[in-house]
Amino acid sequence: MSVATQLTTLRAAFDDYPHTLPLKRGEIKSDHVAFNFSDIKPANRFFKPMVRELKFDVSEMAIATYVQAKAYGKPLVLIPATMMGRFQHGTILCNAARPLRPADLAGKRVGVRSYSQTTAVWVRGILANDYAVDMDRLHWVTFEDGHVGEYREPAGVERAGAGKNLLQMLREGELDAAIYGADLPNDPALTSLIPDPEQAAQQWYARRQVVPINHMVVVTESLAGSRPDLVAEVYRLLAQAKKAAGPKAGSIDFLPFGLEACRPALSTIINYALQQNLIPQKIEVADLFDDTTRALQM
Repeated sequence: MSVATQLTTLRAAFDDYPHTLPLKRGEIKSDHVAFNFSDIKPANRFFKPMVRELKFDVSEMAIATYVQAKAYGKPLVLIPATMMGRFQHGTILCNAARPLRPADLAGKRVGVRSYSQTTAVWVRGILANDYAVDMDRLHWVTFEDGHVGEYREPAGVERAGAGKNLLQMLREGELDAAIYGADLPNDPALTSLIPDPEQAAQQWYARRQVVPINHMVVVTESLAGSRPDLVAEVYRLLAQAKKAAGPKAGSIDFLPFGLEACRPALSTIINYALQQNLIPQKIEVADLFDDTTRALQM
């Protein structure tokens, strides 16, 4: 059997989305690639084993994690396929009984699952660059390490005690504000720190033309180097699954594919990561990819 017709099974890790379920259910197939999907959930639980152990051949990954991984020399390659994107203005919450605004944050305690969490990188960047909030004057409280083992949280970041809960601490006043990812609570006791976050996000997008990407896709450097044909086929399958899921309402594509479509978000997140000392030096957008993945298009 020739390489061109051989079916190769790849270890894969993706969360369940309308644009990944067609692959997981076998509705979209390939003559060249099959997937052995991990059952680890949610997505943030498989980023660390991918970065630290190369546990999968192909994996969804938070983009701030990947930028850090690239900065620290991890053998991973980015595919220009977005798995999750959303506006971030509504992800920082405060207690409705003690409402705050961005200008009130100096000296306040802000909780987040991990300091290097992608949503937190976006929120800090927005607060610093659009609301003139001095990040050095906030007191950060975290609950777990980041995914890249070489990275160390800034001095002064406090680790919440065992058994502490982000939502409970916010409700009870141990935290003044908290940043949430996909687990954003629908709780009437909480309110957005940024006023009218949907309108604020639309205005931000109108100024910047940036879709805040949360998760993209990576493959191991060994796979990318040895079988670029399989990497291109993975991209084709992901693009086909996105099309099968159908367009979402509205004119903004929160799942951009292709280097140029992703470039504004990637450039912005790199700049935010550098501002926040999450990476030791600037990375060029093109260097997040290799020759194969840089050229992939819808």
